[in-house]
Amino acid sequence: MIPIRLNKMISHNTRHSRREADKLIEEGQVSVDGEIVTDLSTKVTYDNKIRIKDRSLYRKTKYSVIVYHKQKGELVSKKDDRGRKTIYDSLPSKFSHFMSVGRLDFTSEGLLLLSDAADIVSALMHGDLERVYYVKIKGLVTEHMQTAMRDGLFIEDASKGGHERSPIRSMEFAPFVDYRIIKSRPTYSTIKVTINEGKNRELRRFFGYFDAEVVGLKRVSYGKIDLDMLKPGKHRFLTNTEYDALRDYLAYSKKEEAKKLDKQFSS
Repeated sequence: MIPIRLNKMISHNTRHSRREADKLIEEGQVSVDGEIVTDLSTKVTYDNKIRIKDRSLYRKTKYSVIVYHKQKGELVSKKDDRGRKTIYDSLPSKFSHFMSVGRLDFTSEGLLLLSDAADIVSALMHGDLERVYYVKIKGLVTEHMQTAMRDGLFIEDASKGGHERSPIRSMEFAPFVDYRIIKSRPTYSTIKVTINEGKNRELRRFFGYFDAEVVGLKRVSYGKIDLDMLKPGKHRFLTNTEYDALRDYLAYSKKEEAKKLDKQFSS
């Protein structure tokens, strides 16, 4: 069992954030195997006996996932130092400890998944589930764009469309899983695209390379979970069918990860 940071262990299995976990550790309110721990670099496994404020920490075995219809003008963040609205201002307070599966930027909208289990968030965020978006760009959909959507593209300077403070410059774009041109006009065009990656502002950077500013971006599905008729600013829990599909995917991902590790150790 691979050791992980104590604050991460606490945040994965309680309602405390990592920052809150750090504070508890610094205050001497956390013990490991009967010894008070104040070193923030401490690493533990589930074999260790961890207590927080004299209460034992147990490994979380149950989890919840919700679908939220993110609105334009909301940040996917716990708080903002500039006072801008976040998704947690719209969500009920009982979801304040839920973590988002990736992000949608400030001006994007649509389907956002959140969970109270960090392992689930990580598996979904780094998995290859298909994401479907409606993208509205300025100008026509060109042949060069379509070729890049079909064949993939490497961009040495992919800063156009990225956040001004982002350190990311070059980016590799895999071929789109699918795309459909809904409207192509000299003024504005609309494309339905399906991708199975979630890189930093991937679609804005892709179209930015062709000098086609993205003026509208809406995610409508993530794997087998659809936005459907959920209104902006509203949330819902997954249906039983969606939970079943999620469990199947997580089980498959776990097996694939085990295969990769076996290959690494056998090579």
